[in-house]
Amino acid sequence: MAKKKKATDGHDDQSAAAAAREFGITYKELEVLMQTRGHEGVKEINDTYGGLSGLGQKLKTNLITGLNNDEGDFSVRTAAFGRNEIPPKPPKTFFRLMFEALQDVTLVILIICAVISFGLSFYHPGGDTFEADIKPKEANVEWIEGAAIIVAVIVVVLVTAFNDWTKERQFRGLQSKIELDQKFNVVRDNNVRQIPIKDIVVGDICQVKYGDLLPADGVVVQSNDLKVDESSLTGESDLIKKHESKDPFLLSGTHIMEGSGKMLVLAVGEHSQTGMIFKLLGATEGDDDDNKKPADTKKENATGNNHDGTELQEVVANDAEEGGADDDSGGFKVKERSILQAKLTKLAIQIGYAGMTIAILTVLVLLVRFSIEEFIQRREKWSNKYFSRFVRYLITGITVLVVAVPEGLPLAVTISLAYAVKKMMIDNNLVRHLDACETMGNATAICSDKTGTLTTNRMTVVQVYVGEKHWKNVQDPVKAKEIVIPPKAKEVILEGISVNSGYSSKLLPPPEKETLPKQVGNKTECGLLGFVVGLGGSYDDIRTHYPEEQFVHVYTFNSVRKNMSTVIRRPDGIVRMYTKGASEIVLKKCKTILNRNGEIIPFSTVDYDRIIQTVIEPMACDGLRTICVAYRDFP
Repeated sequence: MAKKKKATDGHDDQSAAAAAREFGITYKELEVLMQTRGHEGVKEINDTYGGLSGLGQKLKTNLITGLNNDEGDFSVRTAAFGRNEIPPKPPKTFFRLMFEALQDVTLVILIICAVISFGLSFYHPGGDTFEADIKPKEANVEWIEGAAIIVAVIVVVLVTAFNDWTKERQFRGLQSKIELDQKFNVVRDNNVRQIPIKDIVVGDICQVKYGDLLPADGVVVQSNDLKVDESSLTGESDLIKKHESKDPFLLSGTHIMEGSGKMLVLAVGEHSQTGMIFKLLGATEGDDDDNKKPADTKKENATGNNHDGTELQEVVANDAEEGGADDDSGGFKVKERSILQAKLTKLAIQIGYAGMTIAILTVLVLLVRFSIEEFIQRREKWSNKYFSRFVRYLITGITVLVVAVPEGLPLAVTISLAYAVKKMMIDNNLVRHLDACETMGNATAICSDKTGTLTTNRMTVVQVYVGEKHWKNVQDPVKAKEIVIPPKAKEVILEGISVNSGYSSKLLPPPEKETLPKQVGNKTECGLLGFVVGLGGSYDDIRTHYPEEQFVHVYTFNSVRKNMSTVIRRPDGIVRMYTKGASEIVLKKCKTILNRNGEIIPFSTVDYDRIIQTVIEPMACDGLRTICVAYRDFP
């Protein structure tokens, strides 16, 4: 491990030198820069690097058009600044999984009993055996009991380890596929494109918006009311406002809670803030030795009991658990036990106590009976020949104890769980560990996110109230063609939805074997864009006419306002603000409404109550998400 660590350090030094030669800045300098905050960080950028433009020049990137689509350039950046991934820890070996399977208390008891039984099967005390008749010599078959227990333990260990090994490989493959499916919007060659998160390099310009989980560290180069939740890194529960001139630093692993903007990527993978935390925790490959504690660290045992007194947790030494000292720096870790494991352990201990009690009673009864018959009734004197009889009684007691231990119980449970895992695989349920089957079998209620889990992760406009008329089933193309909307109202709807939506939300051509267009971005906005297309409009043309850079202002959606507003300047010189959001909130702010002829008429509180009762509440009762679109003109 020491050699590996030195080789890694040498590679890092080579990468830093290559970056310094190619870009005039190293990943170590960028790491230090990303650890500054607020005005101090802004001052550092301006004084050391000449502002954002100077930083872009050093990284050879255009802050507006992004990087050129040059694979050679991407390779150079990856070699100099690293790849945007955190190397996972190597998987456990098959023998390590076998060793962990042997930690089960029931199996330990069986092994001890098997060794005792196997040893006693070859021990035959000599001397006078007090037998009245001489029996013919028989083959020794007493060893079969111990051998059978050993075979049962081996089968249990092999089945458990093989299942964990195969499922671990399947899960790693599934994890790799999921990571490939995770994509992010970047600007390259002045075009916005979605690329896998792993392919993001230092110098990329990323588009960030509400709801995004940042995949890398960077600085803001353009923002619209950008607010970030940094509680995952700093513990700060309040949202942090980000702006180019105040606090421009965006950290990987944080969430965009409000607004939108663009980010210049400065650190990826292990050199990002999240990657550095993973390295400190020893959760990455090659950092095993960094977090080990001295061997004489004090280890303590602790147990947690549930309501029936069954042990559910145990604290065990690192060398018996996954990752050893790699997993935590405290010298020990908590091993979770499944309910069935805890109950089986409790049952095995109870059976062991009962068998020990019966064995002791058996030995005492035999000894007392023999002593009474020989020393009281027959008045014999003690001699060495009685010693072999006492040893025979002791062996009888041990045999009773061994027979009492249920060697078939762990085997039956393991085979049953393995069969359950195989059945679940047929239903496309991948189970990583055997005990997960019985854990989920004890679940009485499953709470799940509905969208994308129980549904198809698509949103569609199904009912519309416009021009004093309520249209239903508009998702049907035939019904959609029957909708008659006044030209004035139609213009407001088409322009208001197209402009007042995140430009990263769009509809793409349907994938193979599908008929519906692929929705990218916010699903609610994609449903509204689908309605625009259904009305015969083109949101792409409208967005081309009103690019984001020319917006007067954007009031992004948040949980307080419950609406989103975009202010644009129309060709006729009028400044118009489009708003969409929770229908009851937006509607309450309206003073006028468009009638069936597209004319503006007053909108009173009586009209508000009528629409709430006759339109919004029935829609909500049908399980629909109601959204109101409104606008206002300013001279």
